[in-house]
Amino acid sequence: MEIVRDFSESDLLRRLKQDDERAFDALFRHYSALVYRFAFSYLKSRPAAEEIVQECFIKIWEKRAQLRDDVPLKGYLFTTAHHAVLNELRRDQHHLRLHGEVAAAAGPASVANEAEYQEMEALYQAALNRLPPKQREVFVLSRQLGLSYPEIAARQGVSVKTVEAHIMQALKTMRNYFRLHGGGVLGILLTLIIGQK
Repeated sequence: MEIVRDFSESDLLRRLKQDDERAFDALFRHYSALVYRFAFSYLKSRPAAEEIVQECFIKIWEKRAQLRDDVPLKGYLFTTAHHAVLNELRRDQHHLRLHGEVAAAAGPASVANEAEYQEMEALYQAALNRLPPKQREVFVLSRQLGLSYPEIAARQGVSVKTVEAHIMQALKTMRNYFRLHGGGVLGILLTLIIGQK
């Protein structure tokens, strides 16, 4: 179990849900530099990376009551950071394609990053294509279009429980695929990306 300054992970999560600002401060001090370096490695911009850091921690504070006990805070932070980076790249019309969306890359993106994104995209699409049609449709509405479970249920004419079941099974199938075909780090990163909403 990871220790964040004076708090264990479970203690930190409990305190965050109780609106403990000291716990939030400990979380920020422990992870903000890591989130910054992650964002900067893709955006190559200090202001943009700093904005990503602020956005990630604001989201964690705003959603503290909904944080799940079985999801590590670090995983939640880096999933949020990854989505924020992708959104920033799309806004700036950088060349990037992930989760079925096309954007363009501005500036001197490294060959390594471009190759990594292409590999991630291919792996993600291959896993997505293994899902049954209905499951895939529900998963895309949730993870790619950002619809909530009640919104998806209303659109599909099914119960929220049915949506949850589709998502759970889709996650299981895709995680297994990433473990078998993900090549280590990319599989882990994609598992984090799809596993959090």
